[in-house]
Amino acid sequence: MTTRLPAPVYQNPILNADWPDPDAVQVDGVYYLIASSFNRVPGLPVLRSRNLVDWEHAGHALAELPQAGHYSLVRHGSGVWAPSLRHHNGRFWIFYPDPDHGIFVLSSEKAEGPWTKPHLLYGGRGLIDPCPLWDEDGQAYLVHGWAQSRIGVKNRLTVHRMSPDATRLLDGGTHVINGADLPGYTTLEGPKFYKRDGWYWIFAPAGGVASGWQSVFRSRSPFGPYEGRRVLEQGNSEVNGPHQGAWVTSPRGEDWFLHFQDRGPYGRVVHLQPMGWTEDGWPWMGARNTDGGPGTPVPAHPYPAGTSPADVGLPVSDDFSSPRLGPQWHWQANPEDDWAHQCGGGHLVLKPRANDPVNLRELPNVLGQILPGTPSTFTTSIELQDVPVGTRAGVVVLGQKYAWLGIVRTSDGWILGGGTGGEGPSEQRPGRKTPLAGPRIELQIRTDGTPRSTFAWRSGPGDPWEVQGWNFDVVKGQWIGAELGLFATSPLGCEEGGNVIVGPVRVDVAPARRTSSPQLAAAAT
Repeated sequence: MTTRLPAPVYQNPILNADWPDPDAVQVDGVYYLIASSFNRVPGLPVLRSRNLVDWEHAGHALAELPQAGHYSLVRHGSGVWAPSLRHHNGRFWIFYPDPDHGIFVLSSEKAEGPWTKPHLLYGGRGLIDPCPLWDEDGQAYLVHGWAQSRIGVKNRLTVHRMSPDATRLLDGGTHVINGADLPGYTTLEGPKFYKRDGWYWIFAPAGGVASGWQSVFRSRSPFGPYEGRRVLEQGNSEVNGPHQGAWVTSPRGEDWFLHFQDRGPYGRVVHLQPMGWTEDGWPWMGARNTDGGPGTPVPAHPYPAGTSPADVGLPVSDDFSSPRLGPQWHWQANPEDDWAHQCGGGHLVLKPRANDPVNLRELPNVLGQILPGTPSTFTTSIELQDVPVGTRAGVVVLGQKYAWLGIVRTSDGWILGGGTGGEGPSEQRPGRKTPLAGPRIELQIRTDGTPRSTFAWRSGPGDPWEVQGWNFDVVKGQWIGAELGLFATSPLGCEEGGNVIVGPVRVDVAPARRTSSPQLAAAAT
């Protein structure tokens, strides 16, 4: 008698950190996922997976944001909003919106790149969340939403005819779904365009990122009229606002839905839901509702058929042994070439610029990575070399409010620096000044599950860590989660010079739970 092994089970969220507004495709048995990057550069991160659960970095599609002068400054909440990813005619296509400039298109033969430079398909403010559809008859269409913050209009979806090469739109657009006409609908956005069994489908969330739901709409024409249903909502689950994501089909014909959940300071984490089709041709998602109502998110579920856990993951630590920055890092604006140098020697060289705004939220050359969704410890070292008086460098937890700890160069030597700030022009710094014996210290950011961050420092290996006397309540950024970062900056107007030596960086993260329990596998199905 053959013993059947229990099916491996994954636990949601599958990406427990800030991967906002995910979209995904499956090509030749490989899944690719992209996410919003907002003002962070490089932008449009591309992830790769063979099982829809375990992901690795494949690259970035956007080396810098267009309108280089505009994005030389930190533009919180601007840049790349919800993008879409498609594979058509042998190429990968990304359509992304910049709510202040319009809808852009770029493409590549491989998801890993190189990608073409962004082409402005549709210029204007308030145009968001675009998604293309190439029909079997050679026609092409584009659906998008609207941003009230930019144009005073939201809660509606618009469809255009588009040239098949995605270089231009062919009409002024038709408003196909107006949320104001649907009971209870607010902030209808994030549409994804599909076709199945002769129906044109628009998957679109509504109700807002923190408390909304996922709806689907179908029509026999891309221009409507559309009928709709709610298919996924929180219900009795712990997953608030489950919506906006991607329908993908596995090589074995299984349907799945990737979506985000807004976790505040942790950002928008990604869940994976089973998906199927009802007898009357509508999709169901998550734990299926037997009375035909919306499904609810599953906490765990067996892996897609024919797959198992993969030994891959997304990097967080960096030993700086490579000649280029790891894919986990990004700047807060378009970078300049001399902000950082990495020679592969186990450390990173930051070049302090004379641009200290006395508010780290406005400092473009903060090198950040997303805050893990479970408790973590971020450890590194900082050393100042021949920098001007007033230069400061250190580690930071960065959101709409921030806290930092590091070194400040004074006319007499070096002192321990630190402080907190926010959206206002001033920064709060402790009155006590701790002198340091030299220009190098080690630093730690310890973040619990609240999340609250505690900072610590020591002079060198073997010394005890000295914990600061204040804890920092981590808060989210503008449309993103909080970040862990490194920075080096000198006073405005001073003569620039010197280096700040960083690293390596070690990030220890509490492990995500994984199980292959047959009881859980049975319950998940």
